[in-house]
Amino acid sequence: MSSDGFHVHGPHDHAIEHATEGHGDHDAQGDDGFSTNRIAMFTAILATVGAIFSYMGGATQANAGLYKNNAALEKAQASNQWNYFQAKSTKQSLAELARDLAPTDKHLKYDDKIARYETEKKEIQKDAEKHETISKDWDKQSDEQMHQHHRWAQATTVLQVAIALAAIALLTRRKWLERTMYGVAFAGVVIGALAAAHI
Repeated sequence: MSSDGFHVHGPHDHAIEHATEGHGDHDAQGDDGFSTNRIAMFTAILATVGAIFSYMGGATQANAGLYKNNAALEKAQASNQWNYFQAKSTKQSLAELARDLAPTDKHLKYDDKIARYETEKKEIQKDAEKHETISKDWDKQSDEQMHQHHRWAQATTVLQVAIALAAIALLTRRKWLERTMYGVAFAGVVIGALAAAHI
């Protein structure tokens, strides 16, 4: 700038003026094709999807714990029934021993008891086996929920990596990082889709 009011721009003055005035969409999309606004919007979407995936991961983990608890309760019921079965077997064995030691005219009384114990044992056995089957079903459902939980957790982690890449891409303005971010985000969404499909 001269003393008589004539102004001469330095080589960087025009670029500074252009940046501070915010001409057009230059900040949003630079000459190198790097889009700050697009990455920022994409990051917000990733954060939202990641939050949903995280919620689903927590829900499936809670379900897995609940189902495992149900399996344990059914297993305890089956164990109780097997103990009851064993008690009836012991009584039946004692009745058979008493019959063998008793006089012949008393055998009929013990035969009735032995037959009754045998019938009761069959009912108890059916009940114990039913509880074992239910317990196995709950265990299977728990395992499926845990598998699904792992998928949701994987998807959430991959999306978090994509968000971190977005931040690095915004700071460094590297186009290859932006492309990598989109690829990693796509992988996270695919893993989330696998979780939703129970795969």
